Amino acid sequence: MRRCGTGRVAVSRKLTSRHRTRSDWQMLYRFLSIIAGCCLLAIAASNAALGAARGTSRNLVYRQVSILAELGRMLFFDPGLSASGQLSCASCHDPARAYGPPNARAVQAGGKDMRQMGFRAVPSLRYAQVTPHFTEHFFDDDDEPNAGVDNGPTGGLTWDGRADRARDQARLPLLSTLEMANESPSVVANHVKQSSYAGLLRKAFGATIFDNKEKAFAGILEALEAFEQRPTEFYPYSSRYDAYLAGKAALTDQEVRGLAAFNNPKKGNCAHCHLSALGVDGTLPQFTDYGFAALGVPRNMNIPANADPAFYDLGLCGPLRTDLQEHPEYCGMFKTPTLRNVTLRQSFFHNGVFHTLKEVLSFYAERDTNPQRWYRSNTGAAGRKFDDLPSRYHANVNIEPPFDRHIGDKPVLSEQEIDDIIAFLHTLDDGYMANKQQAQIPISRR
Repeated sequence: MRRCGTGRVAVSRKLTSRHRTRSDWQMLYRFLSIIAGCCLLAIAASNAALGAARGTSRNLVYRQVSILAELGRMLFFDPGLSASGQLSCASCHDPARAYGPPNARAVQAGGKDMRQMGFRAVPSLRYAQVTPHFTEHFFDDDDEPNAGVDNGPTGGLTWDGRADRARDQARLPLLSTLEMANESPSVVANHVKQSSYAGLLRKAFGATIFDNKEKAFAGILEALEAFEQRPTEFYPYSSRYDAYLAGKAALTDQEVRGLAAFNNPKKGNCAHCHLSALGVDGTLPQFTDYGFAALGVPRNMNIPANADPAFYDLGLCGPLRTDLQEHPEYCGMFKTPTLRNVTLRQSFFHNGVFHTLKEVLSFYAERDTNPQRWYRSNTGAAGRKFDDLPSRYHANVNIEPPFDRHIGDKPVLSEQEIDDIIAFLHTLDDGYMANKQQAQIPISRR
């Protein structure tokens, strides 16, 4: 049973040893191409059923998926899709940063005048393809040791889990007044109708698709989803750690120490929520359990919304998510992100309050032993602990290792251990196998 915060239990999984025989790996390799295509095939499922009813061949359905993915790519990089004409999906989800934020800003600017600021950091879009749909009560598979245990809120694609599919997530920034700021789905559909790539939407959904703006908008969202399921772009599994798990690369002594501290429940305890080992069936780790936790990170006064002392971003229970507002036990909880490509980020946590991994890990080590270092008032004096969460929700904050210390205790991580963990985290960056043979291990099917 894995608890990643008071009041919730995160997804648990049985883990397996790295020491498989070569023949074991070869048997597993055969499944990679099948599994890698599952996400795109799921997108095409409804179209395939319709195609079968019309006598359309499977090859034509696959070609439609390819057309959708190419349309999605063009949509993703088109700034004209925003009311300002300056903001594309790629503006905030930079391919060079693993489809995460392109800069160190805590939040990004948007809106019709490009002067509106959000209040959450931009997440990476990589390795989201197997995220389970959000549920308040997640139960492990029947073959898990803790099958039948309620793991609590799990899944969803946003910081508060309110979107289950990439098409649902894509809808949010397109219509948000703080982001792309389109007034309606019709406005988006009209822009695409007048674009140079309008023919791709017609090719995918028929010549009359623009006659119904709602259906055209739905097709646009489906195309974005198809693009975001391209394996080479969004889940390449090409890091050195992936190669290491396949027996095709080695870790340095420092990286080995970092991995040990990362996994050690009495040290970093990072793997408690950021699962790092192969699954029992050989699936690659996603470095997230898809669960939610309240970590009590400091308030970021660089976010304009936080100038109002009455404003709080409470994650699962609002303000962007409204269906769980009557669940105070969820307030302050945010999605556990993947740590793949985390070293490419320049802002961390849901409010982007820290800008280096050194700060992040030092906070983990010293949140409870030296809180005055992390919680500061506007004047620079020591402030209220957990200052970005009303006191009535402080019981929700995670108090498990490494957050089980008290003022005056020795921090759980030394400076050397922090440096070692950071060195290990660099092995999670994609691209190591870009010019090498991929470590063909089955990806997670969750």
